[in-house]
Amino acid sequence: MGREGLDAQVDQRGLVVGNYCHDVLIKDGQVIGESLGGASSFVFNVFDELSVSCDYVSKVGSDFAYSVPHRPLSSPSSPTTLFYAHLTSPDGVDGDSGAQDRVLKRVHACEAIEPSDLPDSRFDFGLAVGVAGEIRPETLERMIELCGVVFVDVQALIRVFDSVDGSVRLVGLRESGFFHLIPRIGFLKTSAEEAPFVDVEEARKVCCVIVTDGKDGCRVYWRDGELQVSPFTAVQIDPTGAGDSFLGGFVAGLMSGLAVPDAALLGNLFGSLTVSQIGIPKFNSKLMERVKDVSRGRKMHCHRRDAGSQFNKSVGHEEFHTSLSLAAKRLSTFDGEEDEWDSKKSPDQGAPQSICHESNGL
Repeated sequence: MGREGLDAQVDQRGLVVGNYCHDVLIKDGQVIGESLGGASSFVFNVFDELSVSCDYVSKVGSDFAYSVPHRPLSSPSSPTTLFYAHLTSPDGVDGDSGAQDRVLKRVHACEAIEPSDLPDSRFDFGLAVGVAGEIRPETLERMIELCGVVFVDVQALIRVFDSVDGSVRLVGLRESGFFHLIPRIGFLKTSAEEAPFVDVEEARKVCCVIVTDGKDGCRVYWRDGELQVSPFTAVQIDPTGAGDSFLGGFVAGLMSGLAVPDAALLGNLFGSLTVSQIGIPKFNSKLMERVKDVSRGRKMHCHRRDAGSQFNKSVGHEEFHTSLSLAAKRLSTFDGEEDEWDSKKSPDQGAPQSICHESNGL
């Protein structure tokens, strides 16, 4: 990419695993927006802005409606995963999908990602970011074998779906079939809503656990301590993908050399920018350049000395938050062309006809 990134090591490369989706947003029985979805799409949206180099493994059906910069695998036997998100309360300020203002239903799902679908290569880091049950234990295990460190969004592990209406519910991590793999991952991201199903006190003994909590920012837990990381102000329009954008910002910051608290601030920033738009957010280019400049300056004044110090807030952490916050307030408006998912449009404008047809019955 031509754009300058966060100065991660040139030879670092990641692996992102999780299916793309079709997302339909519904309020009071009316479709208010349709867009590309799936955690991978929100992650690559952040990574591409910050020039983080990755391979992406995602599956879609022949009905896939979008052009994406990272091509998915095509399934000949199943359609693209489709979610309906029923919004009931658009008010408030939030930074993750854990708020009680959304009822999520999986209408249908693409086939699972198998271990054989992953590249036979070594990667510096990996992200397991399934949303519809497409990542199986054996696939996560293969990721662990291929990647130096693996970041996992717990929604990929504990979501199950009602056989009648597709409603999403959660099961305990111990009962998920993935529990035995947790000691082998590096970071586990969960929302405040998902945290009770994780048993954070047990998980923190074997990996770093990050609990995102919307307007309250996030909390980081590790074996020897915990800390709170401040949020950024945002007006919530659509909470979809905020946690995914958080994870993208966090991983980008961490792999570029930021300490965990500073990387979590970067994650909080991208989460806050995401909730203010419908679907995949468009980021102001001047804001992105400012974020890169501020982050590079932070790294120059903060050098990690040992494994323990990476979890501690060092001098200048609050100033880093202030600088990012000021930049976001001044430059958060998208400065490019009109968003293709402008909420002012009627449901049948700018949206693929096949998806609109499927949602007409609601």
